[in-house]
Amino acid sequence: MTAQDIIRLLIDSFWKILLPGLTVTIPLTVIAFSIAMVIAIITAMVQYANIPVLKQIARFYIWVIRGTPLLVQLYVVFFGLPSIGIKVAAFPSAVAVFAVNEGAYCAETMRAAIESVPSGQMEAGYCVGMNYLQIMRRIVLPQAFRTAFPPLFNSLIGMVKDTSLAANITVAEMFFVTQRISGRTYQFMALYLELALIYLIFSTVLTRIQAFGEKKLNSYGGNKI
Repeated sequence: MTAQDIIRLLIDSFWKILLPGLTVTIPLTVIAFSIAMVIAIITAMVQYANIPVLKQIARFYIWVIRGTPLLVQLYVVFFGLPSIGIKVAAFPSAVAVFAVNEGAYCAETMRAAIESVPSGQMEAGYCVGMNYLQIMRRIVLPQAFRTAFPPLFNSLIGMVKDTSLAANITVAEMFFVTQRISGRTYQFMALYLELALIYLIFSTVLTRIQAFGEKKLNSYGGNKI
């Protein structure tokens, strides 16, 4: 291929790669991360409440998920479960695995953020007649989220890039499409650099959103009971 042919290929492939990024990669990230945050908050609250059995279950979950590779987890769900009669489509499998995986990491972030809130906040909440859940929802979690926002958003940016692993279980996201185009044209260097550029664009946009969010949170006053 001449230089002009490669340029035409890159222009043509850009939209073919970007489209699944917008219709698969981003939705996969948003859905999985939303579920992960629910898992993380519940897991962090269970540990903070120090409920013996539930705390041990939470710690076991975090230990297992953080101690095993994400790719292996994807293979266990998508290729392993059918061997015992449980078949899950590629996209739901990816959502479930990414959510459970990210939930374990975000749970530790949330736990540390919750523990950073002064214990006097809990006591003040009880003094005005609130129960545990009300105190967590109205006093502790809002303050914890301000502390946890930067590392949580970093996790979100990391997840956008990690979704490329979903190509291994046939999810037609950006990396999967790039593999097919490069396999047909043999222009591996140019196409994978183009893919890297698109990931960089996504990450840059999210980084700007993160900076804006941090600025807003820093300007937000303390919680009032």
